[in-house]
Amino acid sequence: MKNNKNTKSEQEYEEIIEEAQDEKFVLKLYISGMTEKSRKAVKNVRKICESHLKDKYKLEVIDLYQNPRLAKGEQIVAVPTLIKKLPPPLRKIIGDMSNKEKILVGLDLKKYEK
Repeated sequence: MKNNKNTKSEQEYEEIIEEAQDEKFVLKLYISGMTEKSRKAVKNVRKICESHLKDKYKLEVIDLYQNPRLAKGEQIVAVPTLIKKLPPPLRKIIGDMSNKEKILVGLDLKKYEK
């Protein structure tokens, strides 16, 4: 019986991985000008996306210094802010994006790691 449970768990895990591979992540990174903090956030998010999502994501970088009106629509209160629009649930992560663990949890990528 233990083998059946382990096999089922392994099958479920494979299904989760397959679903994750089909999902397209839609991310928006809000920054304010090309400050050191903004550049670091963009670099960190791109690095995490490339290493964990490969070509399964779309990242839009929005400079609120250039378009301050866009902050109101997404209720941005601090920058940098990363918003995961898709797949649900919507998530917001604030900071310079240097805490890789926080980003992975925020993007729900931890559940796909063994």
